[in-house]
Amino acid sequence: MKPAAHLCLVLHNHQPIGNFDGVFEAAYQDSYLPFLDVFEPYDQLNISLHTSGPLLMWLAERHPEYIDRVRALVDVGRIEIIGGPQYEPIMTMLPARDRIGQIQSYASWLRRTLGTHPAGMWTPERVWESNLTSSVAQAGIQYTVLDDYHFRAAGVREQDMTGYFLTEDDGQTLRIFPGSERLRYTIPFQPAADTIAYCREVAERSPGAVLTFGDDGEKFGTWPDTKAHVYEGGWLRSFFDALTENAEWLHTITLAEAVQKTSAVGKVYLPDCSYREMTEWSLPVEQQTQLDDVVHDFENDPRWPALSPFVRGGYWRNFKVKYAEANEMYARMMDISRRLAEAKQDGVDAGELASALDHLYRGQCNCPYWHGAFGGIYLPHLRNAVYQHLIEADNQLERATREAGASWAEATAEDYDFDGLHEVRLSSDKLVAIVAPGRGGRITELDVREIAHNLLATMQRRPEAYHRKVLTGPSAAGDAVASIHDRVVFKQEGLDERLQYDRFPRKSMMDHFYDENATLEAVFRGDAQERGDFVDLPFEAKLRRAADRVQLQMRRDGNAWGIPITITKALTVAAGSDTIEITYLLENLPPGNPLHFGIEFNFAGLPAGADDRFFSDAEGNRLGQLGQAQDMQEAQGLSLTDQWLGIEVGLDIDRPSGIWAFPVETVSQSEGGFELVHQSVCVQPHWLVSGDAEGRWAVKMWLRSKSLRQATAVEAASETATV
Repeated sequence: MKPAAHLCLVLHNHQPIGNFDGVFEAAYQDSYLPFLDVFEPYDQLNISLHTSGPLLMWLAERHPEYIDRVRALVDVGRIEIIGGPQYEPIMTMLPARDRIGQIQSYASWLRRTLGTHPAGMWTPERVWESNLTSSVAQAGIQYTVLDDYHFRAAGVREQDMTGYFLTEDDGQTLRIFPGSERLRYTIPFQPAADTIAYCREVAERSPGAVLTFGDDGEKFGTWPDTKAHVYEGGWLRSFFDALTENAEWLHTITLAEAVQKTSAVGKVYLPDCSYREMTEWSLPVEQQTQLDDVVHDFENDPRWPALSPFVRGGYWRNFKVKYAEANEMYARMMDISRRLAEAKQDGVDAGELASALDHLYRGQCNCPYWHGAFGGIYLPHLRNAVYQHLIEADNQLERATREAGASWAEATAEDYDFDGLHEVRLSSDKLVAIVAPGRGGRITELDVREIAHNLLATMQRRPEAYHRKVLTGPSAAGDAVASIHDRVVFKQEGLDERLQYDRFPRKSMMDHFYDENATLEAVFRGDAQERGDFVDLPFEAKLRRAADRVQLQMRRDGNAWGIPITITKALTVAAGSDTIEITYLLENLPPGNPLHFGIEFNFAGLPAGADDRFFSDAEGNRLGQLGQAQDMQEAQGLSLTDQWLGIEVGLDIDRPSGIWAFPVETVSQSEGGFELVHQSVCVQPHWLVSGDAEGRWAVKMWLRSKSLRQATAVEAASETATV
C-alpha cells in the first residue's frame, strides 16, 4: 500500500457556566473568529468541531453571524458538528438519567440551530469509565475521542493506535478514537513541519492509519502568547498550507468520514482514566509531588519509553476527596437530581419541571468541580454560578410541589454528602442551611433563596503541588511559546509571602478556644493555637419541629486546655424569615479563669476591592471595604454588604464582643499564571468568657441575610405611592 494517512482534526471550544461575558467575547475575538477566518479559504480541509453548550448558546445570542458561517460549512461537509452533554459535565459524576438527558438535550438544540444531528461526541475532560459506554450509546452517540494515554493504560502499543477501536458495555457498543498526545504538544507549539514529519512517519509504518488530534480550540489564540504566534506570526496558515501541500498522501477528514472509510482496528476495554495531566492533578499533593519528581528523574533514562505507559496518576473521582468543597457541590447536585426524578415519578407535570431540570444541567458544568492548570474550583465566580443554578433548580422544584405563596419550614436528616454521617437540612421558603453535627456542628451550606446564592461556597486554603513553583519564582521562557502546563508566570508580586494554609474548612459556627493573648494577626495567618477540641469533633444532635419553625440542638462534652467543658448550641429557622437565630450555652467553666472563646463564620461571594462591598457596624456606620481587616472591641454586630450581588449579611449579638473580620485569599493557578484570589470573608466574634455562679455563660446571635433587591423594590414602590 502506498504510504498514506488520514488526519482527524477535532477542536473543542468551551467556556464554562458563570464565566464573565468579557472572557467569552475575548475568546471569540482571539480564537473562534480568527480560526474560522483562516480555515474557510482552505476548501480541501475538513474538521470536526465541538462547541460546548454554554459557549454555543452565547454565540447564538451574541454573534449569530458566526453561527451562520459555521452552518454554511456544515452544509457543504467541511465541518462535522460534534455533540456531547449540553453543559459540559464530567459524565462519571452524573446519574445515567442525567448523562443521557444532557446528550439528547444538546443533540436536539444542535438539530434546531445548525440543522445537523451529531453522531459523535466530545467527552468532557476525557474522563472515562467503562460504564459510560452504555449511557452514551443509549443517547444515540456512535463515537467519541479519548486520549492515547487511555489506550496505553489498557496495554495498547502506540504503533497499534492506527485508527479507532470498538468498546462495549452491557451489550452496547461505541467507537473510540485515540487522540494523540504528541500532536497535542506539537500543535501549535512546534513548526508545522514537525507535525507533517510525524504523520509521514506513521504513514510509512502503518499505511492507511488514522491519526487524531483532539484538543482545546482556545490554544489557537486565547492561551497566553498564542494569538501572536498562531495568527500574527502565521503559524495556522503555515499549518494549513502544509496540510494542503501534502493532501495527496495526508487526508484531512472528519471523524464521521473516518468511520465511513475505515474499519475498527480492534476491540478494547479502557480503564477508568482521563488525560495524563488530569490523573496527576487528582492525586493528593504529596503523591503528586512524588510522581512529578520520579518522572523528572527518569524521563531521560533509556528505559523510560518502555516504562512510562505503566506509570499512572490518580482517579478523577478523588477530586471529591482532595477538595471537600467539590464534594459539597456534587452532593447538592445529586440531591436535586434525585428529588427531580422523584417528582417526575410522583406525577408532577413535566412542563413545570423543565426549567428546574435545565438549571440542574447547568449546575453540572464541570469546571469548578476540580482543579489543575486552570482555575477550576479556586474561581469563586464559577462555584457561585454552579450553586446559583442548583439553588434555582431547588427553588423551582419547591414551587412545583408546594402550595403557591405559602411560608414553610422543615427539617430533614440524612447522609447528604456521602461521608457516612447524617447531616441536617433546615429549610424554609427563604433559606436552606445544611449542618454537620458529626463535624463540629458547623454549617456547611447556607443558601439565600431570594438571590440563589450560597454564602458558604468557600474554599479552604491548602497546599498545592505548584506552590513549589511559587516559592521558586517565575520562569524565563525567552521567545518560545510554551504549553500552558509549562509556564510559570506571576500575575502579582509577593505571592510567596501570601501562602497560608487552613487547618479546618472555612465554614460557620466553628467553635475555637485560643490563648488569652491571641490576636487578629495570628488568627489571620493561621498561627493561633487551637486549645479546644470542638472545631471538628462530633456533637450530639436533636431536632425540634413546630408548625412554623424548626430547631437543631447540638451538644458536645469536650475540653479546652484539658478542662472539661460542655457546649450546647442551637439554630432556629422560621417560616417566612430571612434570619437564623443562634444560641450558645457553655457549661462547667472554671471559676476565676477566663477562657478566650471565638465562633467562626465565613461568608463567600462577597469580594474585596470595590466601594459597593463594605463592612458596617451595628449603628450602620461604614467601616471599609470587605478586603480590609477589622478588629472591633465591645461591638454588638457587624454587617457585610455587597450591593452588586444584592445582599446584606448581618450578625447581631446580644452581648458586647470583640469581632475579628478579614479576607480569606488563596494563591492559585489559572491559565494566565499564579494569582491571589479572594475566596471569602471570615468573621469571628470572640470573648474572654467567665462562668456565672453555676459555671455557665451564654450568648444569642441573629444571622441575617437581607436581600437588597427586595428592599430596593419595596423602597421604589413606597416612593411611587408617595408621589
